[in-house]
Amino acid sequence: MSDASFEQLGDFLRACRARVGPEEVGLPVFGRKRRVAGLRREEVAQLAGVSVDYYVRLEQGRGQHVSDPILDAIGRVLRLDATEYAHMWDLARPTRVSARRVAPSTARPGVQALLDRIDAPAVVLGRCMDVLAWNAPADAMMALSAMAPHARNMARHTFLSPDAGRFYPEWERVAADTVGYLRLDAARHPGDARMAALVEELAAGNPRFRPLWEAHRVADKTHGTKTVHPVGGTAQELTYETLAFPGDADLLLLVYTSGPRAEPARADVATAARQN
Repeated sequence: MSDASFEQLGDFLRACRARVGPEEVGLPVFGRKRRVAGLRREEVAQLAGVSVDYYVRLEQGRGQHVSDPILDAIGRVLRLDATEYAHMWDLARPTRVSARRVAPSTARPGVQALLDRIDAPAVVLGRCMDVLAWNAPADAMMALSAMAPHARNMARHTFLSPDAGRFYPEWERVAADTVGYLRLDAARHPGDARMAALVEELAAGNPRFRPLWEAHRVADKTHGTKTVHPVGGTAQELTYETLAFPGDADLLLLVYTSGPRAEPARADVATAARQN
């Protein structure tokens, strides 16, 4: 296990511990004020069936061979949901970066053809939330073809675009979900230099990013709703579904199942813009 991954595991456990109250795990709460938010380290250790010293070493990034049963026990004590549980395992059992394929920077022609046959806004996301391809309704909604290639990234759009607060009327929720997904992506690809650079860029460009990143909350947005205010339009609540491409887990198809519909003329303009 890389030292960086284990440090991230310790930070994640510490953040989760702070969010669990003693009453949630059946511990008595007495009148005097507790000095720490959430559970104490010794309480987690006792409930998980490990020594206090061992659990302290985990939070300090010094436990190199944590076993599966101990991870399971700690996950139960910290009341992790399915996404958080998977994230903990990604941090505790990182895959070597060299064993991963190079992240795709474009979508193959067949994927673009699929997008162009969808009459609702749809985009293909790559690693680090890069927008690799889109269709005409998505272009009408976000003006992607007018963006510089570097700016075609959902996280950059959320935190660095001067229009993000208008485009996302519920910006705080979108920002938290975006950071939560970045946390998942970072754990799945430990040591990714592009992700590290993106995190530093977002932190430098928007002071509201760092506190969200350090909260270690995770979110895997497979479906849901999002309120957007498209360019030249009115605010509307959209539903969306996110689908993985079989055989290429680094690509995701994000489809808004309501929103602007395709217009043939706009499809021609969007295709021409992508070719320039």
